[in-house]
Amino acid sequence: MPLTRRDWLAGATAAVLTPRKSSAWQATTRRVTVHPAIEVGVIQPALHGHFAEHLGSCVYGGLWVGRDSAIPNIDGFRKQAVEDLRAVGIPVLRWPGGCFADDYHWRDGIGPAARRPKRVNLWWGKYVEDNSFGTHEFLALCRLIGAEPYLAGNVGSGTPAELRDWMEYCNHPGESTLAEERKANGAPEPFNVRFWGVGNENWGCGGSLTAEEYAALYRRFATYLGGFGSVKPYLIACGPNSNDLDWTRRFFASMTATRLTSRMLPQGYAMHFYSAGKAPAAQHTVETTQEQLSSFARMEDAIRQQRALLDTYDPERKIGLLIDEWGVWDRMDPEDEKRYGRLWQPITMRGAVAAALGLNVFHRQADKLVMCNLAQIVNVLHALLLTDQARCVRTTTYHAFDLLKVHRSRTAVRVETPQDGPLGLSVSASRQDNELAVSCVNPRHDAGLRVEVTLAGAQAASATARILHDPDFNAGNTFAQPDRIVPRAHPASVQAGRVEIELPPLSVLTAMVRLS
Repeated sequence: MPLTRRDWLAGATAAVLTPRKSSAWQATTRRVTVHPAIEVGVIQPALHGHFAEHLGSCVYGGLWVGRDSAIPNIDGFRKQAVEDLRAVGIPVLRWPGGCFADDYHWRDGIGPAARRPKRVNLWWGKYVEDNSFGTHEFLALCRLIGAEPYLAGNVGSGTPAELRDWMEYCNHPGESTLAEERKANGAPEPFNVRFWGVGNENWGCGGSLTAEEYAALYRRFATYLGGFGSVKPYLIACGPNSNDLDWTRRFFASMTATRLTSRMLPQGYAMHFYSAGKAPAAQHTVETTQEQLSSFARMEDAIRQQRALLDTYDPERKIGLLIDEWGVWDRMDPEDEKRYGRLWQPITMRGAVAAALGLNVFHRQADKLVMCNLAQIVNVLHALLLTDQARCVRTTTYHAFDLLKVHRSRTAVRVETPQDGPLGLSVSASRQDNELAVSCVNPRHDAGLRVEVTLAGAQAASATARILHDPDFNAGNTFAQPDRIVPRAHPASVQAGRVEIELPPLSVLTAMVRLS
């Protein structure tokens, strides 16, 4: 009989299926070739971006506990969350949605908190939103954790004037009425927000629009979003749900059929790509795990195909491709949602493997992407942190991001791996000066790998490695056992100029290789 989610939170491992322990598996050899001299592109830090929505307990109770809370906080922000997020590094943070963005009116969230209106959250449980967390609070959080802010604007139920005024309020350095209002609300200097989303999922919760209808709205909104002050806005258009090439084709056909100024063309184009799970997060089987992890091969295909289609309209690649929302989305447990909020899910070793598979994809396709935002940062879906009252746990997803963060700002280089299908060995590599970072993921639950990494045209002088591993894909870090699965040192040897590593099943590893 499977354990309840409450049992999982108490530190137990779900017993639907326990994979064989590492002592039972036999390692097979896989040969990888890394080409340090063949550059793919710079791995923009924003490829490791994140997303926070007014959904469940992501913001309220997760990031924001209030200034009068007994939970340790920094001016209302959960202190442990701030410290953990600052430590792992959050390059960019998208807010306030998601679906919430296209029913959010920014003026509700400014001024004295006691005077802010209360609104019904249309999309996520219809709870009453008190707007105590608004623009100033979000931008203060970004400063605390070192993230660049990304504001998602309301197209579905808003107006061009409303989004234009939000931009002026945030960025105008002069003495306009809106700038003076910002100053009176405690921000004498402009926020200088660069990233602005012009709607979200406008094919769905953002208005149920056709691609042509959205293109017309995008043009209308963009006409008034020329920017204020010294910061030129980076406008991001709504892209497709997964690899919907028809939406992309029709949107850009509609855009280019009209004579446009460069100001009305988007600087970014954002697709969403979720990896659905057919079981609750801590009750997966071999079959549901394999099906979900296989989706990352489809994600890589989607990036290639969407970028190739974009190139037919934008051959100079002036428009960047984003994945605004991505991650695992498992079946929800009603007990969890009742206790912790909508879309709350435990994070397991499977979640860590999924996160690392996604990051490896982004590294390998670094020349095609400018930003990717995991959904979501705390307590919702593929979260970095889980909280309950005063407790705050770093999930296996957090540790996967920590293991792979060394790649940020380095140059991705070409990697050749065996063609073992969507559940084969996943590798990405990047170079900075005389050092290579090589990240490997073994997504198999039943097979270890002996990996031999050959460096084309170069020799390895030394190597060190850290690994994240648990033989049970349903195991995770819980409030009772917060450090069950954490990165640890792992052997990496150099033989005849190549690097040799053993990867147990369900493992994520990063090796740092010094070239001779």
